[in-house]
Amino acid sequence: MAKERLFNRNFLLVLAGNFLLFFAFFTILPVLPLYMQETYNATHTEIGVVLSLYTVTALIIRPFAGFILDSFSRRPMQLLFYGAFALIFCTYIIPGGVILFAILRALHGLIFGFITVANSTVAIDVLPSSRRNEGIGYYGISNNLGMALGPTISFATYSLFDSYNALFICAFVACAIGFLMVSLVKMPNKAKNLQNERPKLNPISLDRFFLVKGTHESITFMLLSFSYGILSTFLAVYARDEVGIENSTGPFFMLMALGLISARISNGPHLRKDRVIQLVTAGMLGLFVGYAIFIFVSIPAIFYASAYILGFSYGMICPTVQTMFVNLAPNDRRSTANSTYLTSWDVGVGIGVVVGGAIADVHSYRAAYILGVVLIAVALVQFRKVTAPYFIKNRLR
Repeated sequence: MAKERLFNRNFLLVLAGNFLLFFAFFTILPVLPLYMQETYNATHTEIGVVLSLYTVTALIIRPFAGFILDSFSRRPMQLLFYGAFALIFCTYIIPGGVILFAILRALHGLIFGFITVANSTVAIDVLPSSRRNEGIGYYGISNNLGMALGPTISFATYSLFDSYNALFICAFVACAIGFLMVSLVKMPNKAKNLQNERPKLNPISLDRFFLVKGTHESITFMLLSFSYGILSTFLAVYARDEVGIENSTGPFFMLMALGLISARISNGPHLRKDRVIQLVTAGMLGLFVGYAIFIFVSIPAIFYASAYILGFSYGMICPTVQTMFVNLAPNDRRSTANSTYLTSWDVGVGIGVVVGGAIADVHSYRAAYILGVVLIAVALVQFRKVTAPYFIKNRLR
């Protein structure tokens, strides 16, 4: 039997559209604190609150996005929210104050939370069934490339034009092209039929908004994303105080993105052979190694080596856990599975930021990172003893 083609026309269009979405998002993200300071004379507290609204609203909408996308036709909803996401970039140019900007960021986060669920579900819809696990891994590369290239283009564009509006226009143009890409996707007949299925659930059932069968996977994933929340938020301060490196964030996350991409590419054959338990286990062990040298070896070369190891480890874990969520859900619950996966990650990251900051205030950032490693150990035990056996017993495909 001939192997079904993974990189078909529709999947390539979805990848391009998703890359441009994340590229646009990360093009403006690094400069927003400076923009608020210079344009609105905002305080550090105001900047923190306003920028956090994006994450909060994205987190709030995701469970509802999963339900809506499983209950109604996905394509019109995807195009509507993708177009709205692009247009919001134009509104940043409109003169206003901190309050107006806060409203725009909250609205943008709401739309981002919805469209990320829609894009990932449509990607799964257009993938051939026999190569879905492998395809989910490659889909994540489009996120990682956007995360890696967006900040680089951002600072280059700002240096060239010396204008924040130029960045907003650049992000809008990227999103407009992305919208064109996703609008050209032709949904397979099998996916169209799935969109006509309605979840036969109690109207107030939690399962409409959260994949209850994925509870064990959610706990594992939140324990793992806790450490990433600390890493991503306090990296610059930790590198300066503990390793003696200034301006470390850019190179560190570039190397981390390279590790993520490398892992997703190398994971393909293993996902095709359904080695999900082995991949997650190996990824957790990799996190132990990465965080151990990150915490206890204060040498710049080792510090940057840990970035690649951590990126590679998270790259093994994230698409594999997403595959587990999808494989636990019936076909008409794919959006709910994806929203539960994304929400679990965001909740873990958010708790990590809050708890990590509190520990750093009373002790040190190193102590916060050590707690993250302890929780990875807890996640490994929980995964091997509870999550993996449950998944093997209850998976649908």
